[in-house]
Amino acid sequence: MKLTTGAPGARIAGLGDYRPHRVVTNDELAQVVDTSDEWIRSRVGIRQRHFAGEGESLVDMAVAASGKALAASGLGPEDIDLLIMATCSAPTSIPGVGPTVADRLGLRGPGAYDLNAACAGFCYALSAASDAIRTGSARRVLVIGAERLTDWVDPLDRGTCIIFADGAGAAVVVGTDEPAIGPVVWGSDGSKREAIIVRDRATMMEMDGQGVFRWATTRLAPVARECCERAGVTLADIDVFVPHQANLRIVDSMVRALGLQHAAIGRDIVESGNTSSASIPLALTRMLERGEAKSGDLTLVLGFGAGLTYAGQVLRCP
Repeated sequence: MKLTTGAPGARIAGLGDYRPHRVVTNDELAQVVDTSDEWIRSRVGIRQRHFAGEGESLVDMAVAASGKALAASGLGPEDIDLLIMATCSAPTSIPGVGPTVADRLGLRGPGAYDLNAACAGFCYALSAASDAIRTGSARRVLVIGAERLTDWVDPLDRGTCIIFADGAGAAVVVGTDEPAIGPVVWGSDGSKREAIIVRDRATMMEMDGQGVFRWATTRLAPVARECCERAGVTLADIDVFVPHQANLRIVDSMVRALGLQHAAIGRDIVESGNTSSASIPLALTRMLERGEAKSGDLTLVLGFGAGLTYAGQVLRCP
């Protein structure tokens, strides 16, 4: 038996994002459920979020973000030989969303599959892309994190409707002689699977917000430290920290626990809400656009969510 080998490492060559046109403020939600702008900001830090509407299906958003990522990378659809679609909000499970997105983009018969690790999905997919390139299974990979969570959230459930939103982010991953995507640190705790759950096809999302908050603020700092150790860097070396945008209080708690006050911090949760697998690429793209992060910056990303699952790695900004 013969095994293939690929490039020594992988890097992100381009990022792209898509935020739905409709912006929903806290005051608008307060007209529907018992809440207020002050109540929402004090508990989760969100000021506004984006809700998808007509013409903004999960596929539509993924295609839009991917087109931007391809343009930023300087590559065309014909150059991509693998597409990994991270999502937990597909309208149906069969067929997968990935092949449809690939067809819409004009990719030429690539490998294409969906990956559901909920809010950790983008980091899982990024690791899978890096590994595929290094083993020679793929040369150029399109990684997408896209969610239309409003399809799965009860608009009258204050515990979820104020938090979750829609959007898509994408990254083109290519081979490189100098690795720019570090080893993944991932794991799960299925004993807490009911902390965030959709029980069956006829129900909406349920979440134990306090339980998730306690788990995230006590269990994930060691994971972030291990990401740095496995990449051969220290927390002091980190220029940018982009955790999953679940809750601003969780983000700030992790920054304090890790001593990352010196780094640029992703806080896209304030403007975009919790977009699950899309949140990390959305936040990083916005930071690059605003100059809060720059090409070459050593960046720590860490996703976590339903499952419960988590995954993170150190990378270089494109």
